[in-house]
Amino acid sequence: MEGGAYGAGKAGGAFDPHTLVRQPHTILRVVSWVFSIVVFGSIVNEGYLNSNSGGEKFCIYNRNPNACSYGVAVGVLAFLTCLLYLALDVYFPQISSVKDRKKAVLSDIGVSAFWAFLWFVGFCFLANQWQVSKPKDNPMNEGTDAARAAITFSFFSIFTWSLTAALAVRRFKDLTFQEEYSTLFPASAQP
Repeated sequence: MEGGAYGAGKAGGAFDPHTLVRQPHTILRVVSWVFSIVVFGSIVNEGYLNSNSGGEKFCIYNRNPNACSYGVAVGVLAFLTCLLYLALDVYFPQISSVKDRKKAVLSDIGVSAFWAFLWFVGFCFLANQWQVSKPKDNPMNEGTDAARAAITFSFFSIFTWSLTAALAVRRFKDLTFQEEYSTLFPASAQP
């Protein structure tokens, strides 16, 4: 570490995309971003089917429009959240105040844990509705691969968001240690 607050040795320095791309939390955020695109994209594209009797559309998950709506809403909001926190990851080295860094990391912990919970609920909801779907509603098996993909990537998203929260906890511990070290040894904090 280059001294100062966690990463603050580079505060005010030039943006380094190579370092940003190599950080585990950034990689997990990009993976979570892709997973959210797969979930909401597959539901939007093939999650609604035309009924046999008329032109009205219904959700492939047990004709439950709430299942499709939940999957799309969580996917789109997770997509936007990933973009927001990717922007924060870009800006994070520029933050020189340890207190501001702590606030950013604490929000990352809370938001990531919350999204892991939302993805868990989404996985359970979509899997349950898919399990009780009637074969007569979809005799030609249209959209079944997309429905399974949404369920699968909802499951994977639980782990990516949980790991992101765990990495944020580790970053918070590093920040707390650096703050305590700077308080105890003010002369040696800055080389």
